[in-house]
Amino acid sequence: MFNFDVERFLNIQNGALSLQDEMNQAIDGIVEQGIENVFFVGTGGAAILMFAAEYILKNNSTLPVYTEISSELMHMDHKHLSEKSLVILPSLSGTTKETIEVASFCKEKGATTISLVGHANTPLATMTDYTFVNFAEDDTSCESFYIQSYLLAFRLMYKRNELPEYYRFFEEMKQLPAALLKVKEATENRAAAFASKHKETPYHILSGTGVDWGQTYYYAMCILEEMQWIKTRPVHASDFFHGTLELVEEDTSIILLKGEDTSRTLTERVQRFAEHYSKELTVFDTKDYELEGISSELRRLVSPIVLATLLERVSCHLEKERDHPLTTRRYYKKVPF
Repeated sequence: MFNFDVERFLNIQNGALSLQDEMNQAIDGIVEQGIENVFFVGTGGAAILMFAAEYILKNNSTLPVYTEISSELMHMDHKHLSEKSLVILPSLSGTTKETIEVASFCKEKGATTISLVGHANTPLATMTDYTFVNFAEDDTSCESFYIQSYLLAFRLMYKRNELPEYYRFFEEMKQLPAALLKVKEATENRAAAFASKHKETPYHILSGTGVDWGQTYYYAMCILEEMQWIKTRPVHASDFFHGTLELVEEDTSIILLKGEDTSRTLTERVQRFAEHYSKELTVFDTKDYELEGISSELRRLVSPIVLATLLERVSCHLEKERDHPLTTRRYYKKVPF
């Protein structure tokens, strides 16, 4: 595969899985002390990557769960944030200003805090009640954050007697890094062809739904817009027909991300429409991949991780075809804002 380090990828994703025992010990103690709700709180892409875990909890647990933007939460008078809240704060660098500030804000409220970081001894890592560290970089952080948030969500549900499949799921999750590697390999040629075809395409509509909506939103905003300066319109598959459909013309690029949960019919509806009115529809469907060792029950939950790993191949080839490094920025961390 082009510009890809297999050993590095596997080490990082297995590193995320290796946090299980530490996470279990933390969650078990927190649940025993008593919590009334869970908050995923972060800034930018890190917060968006928590949408999947939130969705899983909403659909499988009676524990109230919220995903909030760091800076906004500090301006809210959120009536459910209290000393009985568990707040999970992701930041790859551990230095994200707003996330550091909101961690302090949540601690002042008496909440229990967990940080998910890529580097120890960073400001965020040193100020939360529990800290989990797994080194990653931009091209491997999606899968790492997903795995960590899933481990936390799964354990919370298990301790509440809401996930009897917990131990089976974790054994299957151990197979995920190797399965993701095969997904990348299977996508390589298609990713290269997409990047070659669309290197000059100025605008893409991206649509997804359910547990995959966060990954749809993330890829549009944090990769195509931030890292490639390509204009996008991320739209939930349900909302596609309440505005965005009027932007579709014969040459409109539409990227459809299809997972396997119960909302799949919503993406199929978008696909039927797009196939009729656009000649530039691209569908990435997790059903096209084997995922050896992963049961159908778990497949429905891990589809955002599969989509993230295959889209990394697209990003890598776009970087090459557009001669635009994924690290290049005009404003982010370049100018004050």
